Amino acid sequence: MNECYYDKRMDFFYNKTNTDTVDEWTGLQLIVVLCFGTFFCLFIFISNSLVIAAVVKNKRFHFPFYYLLANLAAADFFAGIAYVFLMFNTGPVSKTLTVNRWFLRQGLLDTSLTASLVNLLVIAVERHMSIMRMKIHSNLTKKRVTFLIISIWAIAIFMGAVPTLGWNCLCDITACSSLAPIYSRSYLVFWSVLNLVVFFIMVVVYIRIYMYVQRKTNVLSSHTSGSISRRRTPVKLMKTVMTLLGAFVVCWTPGLVVLLLDGLNCTYCGIQNVKRWFLLLALLNSVMNPIIYSYKDDEMWGTMKKMICCSSEDKSQDRRSSRIPSAVLCRSMDTSGHYIEDGIIQGTICGKGDLGDNGNS
Repeated sequence: MNECYYDKRMDFFYNKTNTDTVDEWTGLQLIVVLCFGTFFCLFIFISNSLVIAAVVKNKRFHFPFYYLLANLAAADFFAGIAYVFLMFNTGPVSKTLTVNRWFLRQGLLDTSLTASLVNLLVIAVERHMSIMRMKIHSNLTKKRVTFLIISIWAIAIFMGAVPTLGWNCLCDITACSSLAPIYSRSYLVFWSVLNLVVFFIMVVVYIRIYMYVQRKTNVLSSHTSGSISRRRTPVKLMKTVMTLLGAFVVCWTPGLVVLLLDGLNCTYCGIQNVKRWFLLLALLNSVMNPIIYSYKDDEMWGTMKKMICCSSEDKSQDRRSSRIPSAVLCRSMDTSGHYIEDGIIQGTICGKGDLGDNGNS
């Protein structure tokens, strides 16, 4: 029977796996990483808080898509917390950590990744439900959206806790990985392959949805009297979501590939030399998302700017405003209130006259 090492500190496992680069996190390199990490984390906390507050404050965002977008911002905020915890428990400090504290450090990172990934997957389903009916928003009720958000975090927390629950190498040192000295190599292979496969599936799904809505928009635009901005709204929403997905895949894929190589025990791949920079790249994803929200949606940017300037919106100006967000939130004539009619189909019902440009495409 193999001996288990639950009571050992991390220096024991780093030495067993010949992970010596932990001491390189000193001097100028450590200062640069910590400075960039601190700046990014502060930006993550402030910007994602503004996104969540904007969705809560602006009633035009009280729809399933924006609730899920706010939850994605919450996942990015959580990622900021995970990186702050990492910064105080990395470098030479790593060797002094207990097993449980090291599990907590890595579990927070894994949870943040899973929360963002599953959230994007749920947004894909929500977009599919609405686009296939050629509507701006799906008919998901608030209860269902709440259930989905709770489920996203339950799955994320569970996946982050899997190594702690037993899938580790504390009782089999020979199976330990190099990047994560108490993670089993088999777990790293499972974790990285699972995420990469989900990445690929989501990219394919989003491309198919985008092509569908683009084709439908072109066909129906010549048969409706709605403005150009309303006819392009579904395409703009999909562009926003696809930009978010693209940024997520670009920022996380290199790190996952490195984990996969480590899980496959690639001793000549030089993964120790790039791990910290790919970690910063993953952190950059949580920085990029709020920028994408504001750049792609004028209404979101306007709401965030007003909160930054601490100015209240005048009600009369709000009523006279002819600027419609990328969602073009036109309520259906149906008294159930569950559907938001697409400007492509209900152009003459949603409003009359020119609505102007709808923001960046």
